[in-house]
Amino acid sequence: MFNKIIIIGVIGAILLGVILIFFMNNSTVQNEDIDLNIKADVIMPTKVSRPGCEENDQCYIPSQIIIPNGDQVTWINEDSAFHSVTSGFYNEPTGFFDSGYLDPYQSFSFIFDKIGVYDYYCTLHPWMKGQVIVE
Repeated sequence: MFNKIIIIGVIGAILLGVILIFFMNNSTVQNEDIDLNIKADVIMPTKVSRPGCEENDQCYIPSQIIIPNGDQVTWINEDSAFHSVTSGFYNEPTGFFDSGYLDPYQSFSFIFDKIGVYDYYCTLHPWMKGQVIVE
């Protein structure tokens, strides 16, 4: 009787292991389908949700980008916190573009079709500022 209980327990443990391996492999395959190789022109690096990145102008990298008229700029959030790319200045948005909140590794793209200087900021972190110059 005792041997039967041990055998049933071992078989149960093996089946549980097989089931866990199956589900782990399926979730890995699903994650491999996500393309994390987005070509970004501007990066929001890690730890910019804390003040300090503005001291060396590293909240958006690069903080200033010069592009020809009609080009697109893509930003990517590489931080673990939410961020945004919003035209204007903190408490003074212009409404020209707004990414909304970007999850980690989410990107936002915008085509600039008018020559000018476009300041932008993060609505959640007022020290984060950048600029697009369209020539």
